[in-house]
Amino acid sequence: MKNYIRKILEADVYDVAVESPLDDAPGLSARLGAPVLLKREDLQPVFSFKCRGAYNRIRRLNDAERKRGVVAASAGNHAQGVALAASRLGIRAVIVMGRNTPGIKVDAVRRLGAKVVLHGDNFDDAHTRARELEQRDGYTFIHPFDDADVIAGQGTIGMEMMRQYTGPLEAIFVPVGGGGLIAGIGAFVKYLRPEVKVIGVEHDRSAGMAAALSAGRRVSLKAEDIEQFADGTAVRQVGKETFRIARQCVDEVVTVTVDEICAAIKDIFEETRSISEPSGALGVAGLKKYLQQAGQRREESALIAVVSGANMNFDRLRHVAERTEIGEQREMLLGVTIPETPGSFRRFCKIIGKRSVTEFNYRYSDGDSAHVLAGIQSTGDAADRQQFVERLRGRYEVTDLSDNEAAVLHVRHMVGGRTSGLSDERVFRFEFPERPGALMDFLKVLGSDFNISMFHYRNHGSAYGRVLAGIQVPPGDSARFRRRLRTVGYRFWEETDNPAYRLFLS
Repeated sequence: MKNYIRKILEADVYDVAVESPLDDAPGLSARLGAPVLLKREDLQPVFSFKCRGAYNRIRRLNDAERKRGVVAASAGNHAQGVALAASRLGIRAVIVMGRNTPGIKVDAVRRLGAKVVLHGDNFDDAHTRARELEQRDGYTFIHPFDDADVIAGQGTIGMEMMRQYTGPLEAIFVPVGGGGLIAGIGAFVKYLRPEVKVIGVEHDRSAGMAAALSAGRRVSLKAEDIEQFADGTAVRQVGKETFRIARQCVDEVVTVTVDEICAAIKDIFEETRSISEPSGALGVAGLKKYLQQAGQRREESALIAVVSGANMNFDRLRHVAERTEIGEQREMLLGVTIPETPGSFRRFCKIIGKRSVTEFNYRYSDGDSAHVLAGIQSTGDAADRQQFVERLRGRYEVTDLSDNEAAVLHVRHMVGGRTSGLSDERVFRFEFPERPGALMDFLKVLGSDFNISMFHYRNHGSAYGRVLAGIQVPPGDSARFRRRLRTVGYRFWEETDNPAYRLFLS
């Protein structure tokens, strides 16, 4: 790793980047019982650390390469980092982005002076097109993470932290996508202070580094298995060079859920009044999970979380706010079957008592019973939650839907849509690319053979809209129907047996 120490020390990134502050987080520190600090990479000019690596790579181009220009594939922070770096150096930049990239990101890249090429519906399509332009027009391809100069540029964050904090330090928590950030930080930190743990944090539905370290080799995740909520780190495979470094420098990887990420976004806001993007909040989410798993601490060593970015679309805040209470275990989403008799509704409310009710949906089921979907506030203590649910189960049939994606994303907004007589209805959850014609493409593939019996769409300001659809599939047509779904190319999950659907929509 010694060669990286020199590269990091020579990485003059400060024509585009600032030395970001290392701020105390007194609220988190008091709540978690450990000194917590936040490395504020969300305060960079493009609101993320990516400008460091991009600039360090581009500034090393020779005269001929500078004349031809650079190309990159990105729908987010790397695109803005490359655009800013190229602009400062007077170099032409072309950024290939998927057609479903939110307009706010496209506009931001254009304002920085880069040419935007919209191509395909996902990163793989954009990456392929960028490589084609590289070959056709002679551009230099700027990789978002698997490049020694990019890694060294990100490593300047580790150099700054070691200079900014010299006291007892237990661990640094770093968001992981392709691995460029943690490779750079890890190389420098482990060289200077090998006793400090370098801990990666990934969304549990896009945990490529955790899978690679466990397998002892790079693992390619299936595209259909990758959740796009933390889209800045939703990478199918970590880099070859970043993995080589991680095997030497990363102590462990913590994985976190969507709800835990949302809770971390709230924590960062309460500490800084800044709104992190989901990938940017991974460090804080992982720090909290690490302390939760470690139990009571006696050390006074500090913990640092890298807040890696704040390119959050405003529309996504609604979704984050909905999920935050569940992420902190401060809201239970429960499906409860109660008798359809006079006074039963009042008796149910009496059992809830003085707890705050965040949501309440009541739906008549049949002559003997009714279903209630209730959001009920908890103290955040797991024992309190369990005791309350068990008390309800002493009187009623209760299904805890707090971790049920279909219930949280869709069903809680659809209660009242029950039907009967659709014995062949099957329910699927889809991710639709946010681009004109996406729905029509889906309908064309279904054709006239399969009737849509239910459809609920939600957009959270990301590149993908979330859809819950009921589709009538005649007996014996299941294989043909699934072939049709695979043809359209949208990610999907069947939810026909989901208890939330069975209770409130079927």
